[in-house]
Amino acid sequence: MKHNALIHDPEDDVAVLVTDLKAGEAASAVTLDGQPVTTVTLVEDIPLGHKVALRDLAAGKSLIKYGRNIGRVSQNVKAGAHVHTHNVKTERWQK
Repeated sequence: MKHNALIHDPEDDVAVLVTDLKAGEAASAVTLDGQPVTTVTLVEDIPLGHKVALRDLAAGKSLIKYGRNIGRVSQNVKAGAHVHTHNVKTERWQK
């Protein structure tokens, strides 16, 4: 299967879609250098450029993207779900 999602680090919790995908379709994630990492089935429609959860994420967990913490999961998120401002809160200005 050709990839349709990118990640920066193999430990990332999310991948960014490079095309629109519909619920039930597979997001096949590769690293920026083309190494296959994982595939997850979408549980909802997710547009191009948005993040998909690569695994179940519990509320309160630090969300990892780029190999770094980019925020905190604000509600439980299932693998294959859309990850965006409705379920992640930034910690950038919380200090």
